Amino acid sequence: MLYIVATPIGNLEDISLRALKVLKEVDFVIAEDTRRTGNLLKYYNLPKKPFLSLHKFNERRQIKKIISLLKEGKKMALVSNAGTPTISDPGQRLIEEVHKENLEITSVPGACAVINALVLSGFSTEKFLFLGFLPKKKKKRMEILAKAKEIDVTLIIFESPLRIKRLLGELIEVFGAQTKVAVVREMTKVFEEVKISSAENLLKTLKNVKGEIVVVVENKK
Repeated sequence: MLYIVATPIGNLEDISLRALKVLKEVDFVIAEDTRRTGNLLKYYNLPKKPFLSLHKFNERRQIKKIISLLKEGKKMALVSNAGTPTISDPGQRLIEEVHKENLEITSVPGACAVINALVLSGFSTEKFLFLGFLPKKKKKRMEILAKAKEIDVTLIIFESPLRIKRLLGELIEVFGAQTKVAVVREMTKVFEEVKISSAENLLKTLKNVKGEIVVVVENKK
């Protein structure tokens, strides 16, 4: 059985009782950063587990090993560094392969930065589109934003503190200076911050931005 286990996005208390039970009982834990996951297990006094690292550089090799262990009847938990696995994190190819092999799989839901930022923004939750991290090249970024503008949905974007002002400038170009934007930073942590204003005002006032950022755009027709 493969368990897809959501872990906290910041505050370590944001984990479900079921997730703790699964992490206690599985034979292996599959993680992108085994040290970070090891700290989580230690925080909850969970028994040490054999780890398997899974990231973009070893994915193909590790998937074969994981599938073999699952076929032997091993119980395995897939976790991300923070939040729900496969959301801008490795694991999608593994899950796809598990389904192809008709092996048992289930998800243990929990924290997700995408949903957390959306509800904090106060923007419409009826329909939304997650764009993840935009490409680095401006032409491709602008193409994606232009296509998204044509859909009447709230937009959610992951962004680096180093590129947040660049993104706000691009939002102004595509959506207009007065487009309402929420910049949500360091969610669930001590310095959590939600700034909601026009893209133009945020571009002028944001300074020394640090931490993990999710940007929510009110894309109304």
